[in-house]
Amino acid sequence: MTTNENTRTTEVTLTAEVARTAAAGAAPARLDYARTAPKVFRAMIALDAAARDGLDPALVELVQMRTSQLNGCAYCLDMHAKDARKAGETDERIYLLPVWPEAPAGVYTERERAALALAEEITRIGGGVSDAVYARAAAHFAEAELAQLISVCFTINAWNRINVATRKTPGTA
Repeated sequence: MTTNENTRTTEVTLTAEVARTAAAGAAPARLDYARTAPKVFRAMIALDAAARDGLDPALVELVQMRTSQLNGCAYCLDMHAKDARKAGETDERIYLLPVWPEAPAGVYTERERAALALAEEITRIGGGVSDAVYARAAAHFAEAELAQLISVCFTINAWNRINVATRKTPGTA
């Protein structure tokens, strides 16, 4: 198995573990963030809305789901999968998201693949965003769209960290 295959297997396993743990109610929520930090919460809501502005809602949901998978955020993954379905996303595309690079041709567009690659490198910031991944995204998104996409990526990463830290329970949106 290659390193990439090992990473994907680990991510799929982690996503399943997070979902099982959340469904079992193993860890109760720690605090109600919206109630205890209302100014920050309202600012995050406004930032999230501003980040999405002008981008395809289905693309935003894919990016948010993938980022939430990488960060192990069951709450956000649950919420964005439901939102994606409401927006017309198919089960096939949702199920294949953890292994999107290996998905058959035609499942995800080149534009979506560029966005997902960028989201993954922003989320795994340790090595930075490579020139190749950035150039790929820049080839599919106008400069203003690219700025919005980067904003969606850092916003969902922040939401993931808030919800993981506070143990926000899936299904309580």
